[in-house]
Amino acid sequence: MSPSAASSPRPRYAIVGLGGRAQMFVDALTRAHVDTAQLVAFCDVNQTRMDVHNRTVVERGLPAVATYRAQDFGRMLDAERVDTVIVTSIDRTHDEYIVAALRAGRDVITEKPMTTDAQRCRRILDVQAETGRKITVTFNYRYNPLHARVREVIAAGAIGEIGSVHFEWLLDTRHGADYFRRWHRDKANSGGLMVHKATHHFDLVNWWIASSPEVVYGLGRLFFYGDENGNRRGIARPYARAHGAPEAADDPFALKLADNPTMTALYLDAEHEDGYHRDQNVFGPGITIEDDMAVAVRYRSGATMSYHLTAYSPWEGYRVGFNGSAGRLELDVMENSFVDPGTAGTVAGEALHGRPGTEVRPEPERGARLTLRKHWEKPEDLDLPDTSGGHGGGDERMLSDIFGGQPVEDPLGRASTHRDGALSLLTGLAANRSFETGLPVRADDILEL
Repeated sequence: MSPSAASSPRPRYAIVGLGGRAQMFVDALTRAHVDTAQLVAFCDVNQTRMDVHNRTVVERGLPAVATYRAQDFGRMLDAERVDTVIVTSIDRTHDEYIVAALRAGRDVITEKPMTTDAQRCRRILDVQAETGRKITVTFNYRYNPLHARVREVIAAGAIGEIGSVHFEWLLDTRHGADYFRRWHRDKANSGGLMVHKATHHFDLVNWWIASSPEVVYGLGRLFFYGDENGNRRGIARPYARAHGAPEAADDPFALKLADNPTMTALYLDAEHEDGYHRDQNVFGPGITIEDDMAVAVRYRSGATMSYHLTAYSPWEGYRVGFNGSAGRLELDVMENSFVDPGTAGTVAGEALHGRPGTEVRPEPERGARLTLRKHWEKPEDLDLPDTSGGHGGGDERMLSDIFGGQPVEDPLGRASTHRDGALSLLTGLAANRSFETGLPVRADDILEL
């Protein structure tokens, strides 16, 4: 422990929501940042999951932290003298814990999305204004050095004034399918992929071009997953959840929970408490989110964006192009070139959120290219920074910024506040309304900031 850390009390953190999302924060607070931050409590509806994370704490040579049921959240704040609450619960409950923590005089760190609808967002913003407490939204994609390089190039004026953005994000049939196995499949829980997943992407564009959405038009549907689509194409299997179902044994879309010790501990062994099934059939009934979404946006700067999110692609990655008055900047990233059906049912991507070594891939082909195309000049492939680590190195950099104990210079403005969290939601919330009405939607009609 450093002398400076030893001479001052470490801030005290509690985590609420102890599913897979919590792992990144448990790791950070019990390993890399144990000298500058103190993990003191867990809070969840499920005692088994809290016990699983406490085993990690003890394995690191630290005393187990106190555990509290969700209804005892307020009591925990006082009993454990919590300074900051880390919210990693189901998306629809974020606002409950954020608001309660703010009103109790605590700061908040919350996973994205900050919340799932405009009413909940307005409530968070109003209480933050009343209390003056700090909210940090963990947009780790901003901390990916490759994304920071994009911002630097644009901010330097290399392609002039931004006129339009073309953005395509592809989730493959392992990672994409996972949103349709778990609680995210119910739009009431997650806001759909426009909110839960694309919030990351919409925040990046806001940040990259230093603007925010003004008008949004979207078209979205459930095209691939769901019982109707699976039965119509003859690819559905007759089971409700994969574990214990013979029909799921050779289904590449079935998640093999029992094959992963961590998933077994967090979910299979915890089912007796809350009945939550982490491995539901992606071609089963009850899916209310979209898997194929197209969005057009006009920003307050005058720039426009065409965006497409596909959740059933044979490969995973993204392409984004910026058209400017002096040229074009193109970013192409391949994260996985194909899905091997033999490993499709293993944990991938966000299934073990942020934990190093858990993103098992069927083969190693990955890569990125950043190309600057100025008017009247030959294209130039720009040097790429090191992007090793979780979420392209973004996780470690973000966690160091949050828990490092020292002020960090932030010339790119990577740190995200409640306002950034709200602005990132605007595009997705407006797109969801446009899906319903078939009409363009003004962002101010969703939430005026």
